Amino acid sequence: MTQDEEQGFSTRAVRAGQQRSTEQEHSEPIYATSSFVFESAAQAAARFSETEPGNIYSRFINPTVRTFQDRLASLEGGEACVATASGMSAILSTCMALLKTGDHIVAPAGMFGSTISLFNNVLTRFGVQTSFVPLTDFEAWEQAIRPETRMLFLETPTNPLMEVADIAALAELAHRHDALLVVDNCFCTPALQQPLKLGADIVVHSATKYIDGQGRCIGGAVVGDAQRVGKDVFGFLRTAGPTMSPFNAWVFSRGLETLSLRMRAHSENAMAIAQWLREQPGVARVFYPGLSDHPQHELAKRQQRAFGGIVSFELEGGRDEAWRLVDALQTVSITGNLGDVKSTITHPSTTTHARNTPEQRAAAGITEGLLRMSVGLEEVDDLMRDLERGLAAARGK
Repeated sequence: MTQDEEQGFSTRAVRAGQQRSTEQEHSEPIYATSSFVFESAAQAAARFSETEPGNIYSRFINPTVRTFQDRLASLEGGEACVATASGMSAILSTCMALLKTGDHIVAPAGMFGSTISLFNNVLTRFGVQTSFVPLTDFEAWEQAIRPETRMLFLETPTNPLMEVADIAALAELAHRHDALLVVDNCFCTPALQQPLKLGADIVVHSATKYIDGQGRCIGGAVVGDAQRVGKDVFGFLRTAGPTMSPFNAWVFSRGLETLSLRMRAHSENAMAIAQWLREQPGVARVFYPGLSDHPQHELAKRQQRAFGGIVSFELEGGRDEAWRLVDALQTVSITGNLGDVKSTITHPSTTTHARNTPEQRAAAGITEGLLRMSVGLEEVDDLMRDLERGLAAARGK
């Protein structure tokens, strides 16, 4: 066991991956350079042929990006991490690197709208098909698997209905059929959930969200073993170039330093908001795995350290009421992003899932009255007053 493996999560979040330069800086520097200089033609040849390790070109190797990659790999318990330009490019890179024409994916119907669009509208052009099933129906997952199935892909909790998947059970199912289990861990981050330890093969992230934590940069990451991620996904990024910039990697490394503290605070605030919303007139349903009546509450308690910062809720009156609530808010920001220290809200049916067909939205449970709130780090009482204002407007008061 290395010193890094012996250290606790918060220590690794602050220290892992740093390699000081000859300047002996305490805070990691930003290597803002497109290329690197070689000592000789022979060294250049050795670097390009991969017989000698070292920096070559920032499209695929950069010390600042490497620090972020090594730190996130340590926190997720993976052997390798590849940082990408966005969360969606992390998913695309994983699929393009590990799938081929004729392969098949099984995924839940209730996912982020852009992921559904990627599977339905982009991967199909390359001959990769996807079957969509209810996330929590294990029998449906089994029945959807074909001889050509090579990947089970899921989010847990899902966006936006906060359903929770049994990662260990689906990992066993995937491996029994010689398929990979890929888990989008965006909502929990490794501070709350570590899918690789539960049997998943690969974890993907939108670093844009909680890893940054302040809504500053776009980025993604893929974490897994040395072969599939360290060679295959890295090989795709090296050639195709969905690359994270050094500046963004530096910001994300800073975000990892406070990740554990922030995720605990987000979870505490979200629990308070979810419990409060459940008692409010006009609110038909609240979707939060921390609530004791959530269908997967016990599962979430087993595989997560806390329940996260996303609360979705459904109003009785549909779109008109939902829009009136959103428009009346004065503290909570109207934006499609999430994971920020500032609370945000969005109407999924007309924003994050707008490009999906009405049938796809219905299958995913995205109703016209549904709202998704990313609960930030403001005072909870202030958020409740703002939501109370919105709920009154929704009811026409």
